[in-house]
Amino acid sequence: SLGVSLEAVRAQVEEDIGPGQQAPSGHIPFTPRAKTVLELSLREALQLGHNYIGTEHILLGLIREGEGVASQVLHKLGADLNRVRQQVIQLVSGYQGGKEPQAATTAPEAAPSGNMVLDQFGRNLTQAARESKLDPVIGRETEIERVMQILSRRTKNNPVLIGEPGVGKTTIVEGLAQDIVRGDVPETLKDKQIYTLDLGALVAGSRYRGDFEERLKKVLKEIHTRGDIVLFIDEIHTLVGAGAAEGAIDAASILKPMLARGELQTIGATTLDEYRKHLEKDAALERRFQPIQVAEPSIADTIEMLKGLRDRYEAHHRVTITDEALVAAATLADRYISDRFLPDKAIDLIDEAGARLRIRRMTAPPDLREFDDKIADVRRRKESAIDGQDFEAAARLRDEEKQLIAAKGEREKQWRAGDMDVVAEVDEEMIAEVLAVATGIPIVKLSEEESSRL
Repeated sequence: SLGVSLEAVRAQVEEDIGPGQQAPSGHIPFTPRAKTVLELSLREALQLGHNYIGTEHILLGLIREGEGVASQVLHKLGADLNRVRQQVIQLVSGYQGGKEPQAATTAPEAAPSGNMVLDQFGRNLTQAARESKLDPVIGRETEIERVMQILSRRTKNNPVLIGEPGVGKTTIVEGLAQDIVRGDVPETLKDKQIYTLDLGALVAGSRYRGDFEERLKKVLKEIHTRGDIVLFIDEIHTLVGAGAAEGAIDAASILKPMLARGELQTIGATTLDEYRKHLEKDAALERRFQPIQVAEPSIADTIEMLKGLRDRYEAHHRVTITDEALVAAATLADRYISDRFLPDKAIDLIDEAGARLRIRRMTAPPDLREFDDKIADVRRRKESAIDGQDFEAAARLRDEEKQLIAAKGEREKQWRAGDMDVVAEVDEEMIAEVLAVATGIPIVKLSEEESSRL
């Protein structure tokens, strides 16, 4: 009905991008755009209430992505993208779960009026997971399973994640949100929404006594009314004393009755020191929570985590990151950065190296900057010749200026063409370079120690 044939699409694709120079050999990678389309197809399947990802969802993903060759080809062949989308939705609406899209699409529209307070002081992690805004979580299956177990208990069903800064406590909760979206959770957690509460936003601007309590009570009332919300409070020790102005009660005292009655499900995260200092002292609050120890991952686990995050950092910095760079980031960070914890310090090295390489590629080479100095000098001499009415010299300098501008343009074209051809690569040397800047240990010493160990 849309009048688009396979032959016409193939001919248009060949016209737009042409055939390759030679037949590819070995592993053919997905482009970042292709990966985005696959992520969008998952979202389309979830929106339509389907428990599978089919070719129809991939087509919808291609249409939603909107910028790739596929969208342009359909547009050129006269297929209106909105119409294609409507046709696909009509075709699949007869499948299992086909009646659910209405519920799925009307719920978010109806939600804002109902959860304005919570959206104002928190962030919906489940929604962020649905929109593929969260990084993938690798190697934390045991901790996520333990969180699910505690959340499914009848009483004292509030887990608190205890671990050093940077070991990935928040990541575990993000992993749970992603599992909820995928449906890989027990029935008790199937339709839960995880909201992270920003205590700073709650406290900010509460000048008068009672302002903070009023805001927090509105949030808690909304959670109680909806009944499908699990609250995530990072740095949960800040509850003790938060908002306790002169004569007022703190956040912990407001939360305690709801936690005791089981009307509020909360996941907390804090460090061991802060847990002992604040929560253990408050026995009534401490007994409501079940502690889960989050240990620092091993170097091998960190490398696996970095491999899972590699795509995101490659797409962001427009570089490729080698396996050797990931191994170097984990091992060197573990050995030389002693005041922080894996995987955070290793991720920082990868991120910093990607940013460093991208900036270096975007910076013009010295010989190109020399042209600017030469052109400025010739212009100055030309102006001086005109002022002295030496028009012959001024004409000669004008021609010289034109030649320099043309030469600069040619050199700039070469630089940009070379920049496009060469794929920037983050390797172990770049990681060592970034670490040397951060710690002050010379690269030579780092590589010497590595070679002596080998």
